[in-house]
Amino acid sequence: MSTFHGLEMAKRALFTQQSALYTTGHNISNANTEGYTRQRVNFETLPAYPNGARNRPQIPGQLGQGVQAGSVERIRDSFLDLQYRAENSKSGYWETMSNSLYRMESLLNEPSESGLANTMDKFWQSLQDLSVDPENAGARSVVVQRGQAVADTFNYLTGNLETMKSDIRRQVDVTIKDANSLIRQINQINNQIKETEPHGYLANDLYDDRDRLIDELSGIVNIKVHRVASAESSPDIAAGLTQIELVDDNGKSLPNGPVYLVDPTSESGSTYQEFSLNESDEINEIQIGNNMLQELPSGSLKSLIEAHGYDGSNPNAVSYKNVLDKINTLAQEFATAFNGVHEGGFDLNGDAGKAFFVVDSNGNLTVAQEIMDDPALLAASSVAFETGNGQNASNLANVFDDKIGGSLGVDASVKSFYEGLIGSLGVAAQEANRMAANTGALKSQVQEQRMSVSSVSLDEEMTNMIKFQHAYNAAARSMTSMDEILDRIINNLGIVGR
Repeated sequence: MSTFHGLEMAKRALFTQQSALYTTGHNISNANTEGYTRQRVNFETLPAYPNGARNRPQIPGQLGQGVQAGSVERIRDSFLDLQYRAENSKSGYWETMSNSLYRMESLLNEPSESGLANTMDKFWQSLQDLSVDPENAGARSVVVQRGQAVADTFNYLTGNLETMKSDIRRQVDVTIKDANSLIRQINQINNQIKETEPHGYLANDLYDDRDRLIDELSGIVNIKVHRVASAESSPDIAAGLTQIELVDDNGKSLPNGPVYLVDPTSESGSTYQEFSLNESDEINEIQIGNNMLQELPSGSLKSLIEAHGYDGSNPNAVSYKNVLDKINTLAQEFATAFNGVHEGGFDLNGDAGKAFFVVDSNGNLTVAQEIMDDPALLAASSVAFETGNGQNASNLANVFDDKIGGSLGVDASVKSFYEGLIGSLGVAAQEANRMAANTGALKSQVQEQRMSVSSVSLDEEMTNMIKFQHAYNAAARSMTSMDEILDRIINNLGIVGR
């Protein structure tokens, strides 16, 4: 055993406690850094002296040689990561859907004083008033103005729904670009880790960056993360490379086989695949690489695509495309039915009625200009030259409640069709709000559990700092004691009798 064994052991203790203090300082510095995982130094006892051998010294038991810093490890629970990412994809889906439907609800604004239903009610009331006094010029003018208000409301709704639908389409494009950017960054970090771990290092900060990117990606699409060893020479506690699989809402592989967004196990080395979408305004296919997806996993991307409406969606689903189509159908069927009744009556001049609603050069519904210029052309009478007859005005009012069929359905009237549309939207929005609240609460709960394991606690780090500081001081005191012993042996022995 070396004469300086005690000094060496104290020196190792100093270095080891010092590395623990450095790591504690690193944790404190990153207490507010997003995605940072707290780290700790794994202390290891050095092999005792002497080693087992035939010519070993005869020492009862073995003499310890101190401590060393074995590795700096992240404190992370992979099971909580799995739970969080599953809940994050669900929360991303429902939160995005809730926001999308909220915008649609705000536009339709039912029930309210300014919604389509109230505007049609006022138009209906003006027709009832006209049927009582068909010769009244004021009543005729009110019918024309309120008819134009109905047309303007239809135009306003369809125009804004088109704008919102286009906004959702652009948001889909942005979300796909974000997802593709995350996929490329994860693949790049995989490559950096692949160059680091085989040399015996732990790339803790790279692991944190990668996990943060994976968390963001899980909010866009539902994914499963597989761990792949970077090399046989990598440390056992190394996180390795990540293989990211696109999975369905239940966490299972897609029906047509596994689809990998990032795959470090491919024969050509680490590869990745990006999402793509057709360039048209309508969404009819979603691709990953060169493969078209039959089903898009849960997440904000799926929610945006469903809210926009695409060819493979349920025709009865509440989406901007379907609601816009139904509003256009309602306007067309209402105008057609109203014009049919109006053309069956007679105006104040005894002439047969003309089309009340027309479509202008911009594609907007409007009251015929000649009727707006001369309300006497309103066909309120059912008999020619009977100006006091208001039967046809009453028939026009009945258009709102009569079953007009056509594209609205056999048993549907204008009012019942619109009420059904608003009811469907209300139910869908209520469900989305409820699920957004539930999934958000579950995600927050898992996140809190994960943070309790992985995030930095300043109280705990301050306690560790004091602990390591005392250990460092004790190691320094041990070195001082060994120095005094050696000084006594070297400088103060063998001088008797001088």
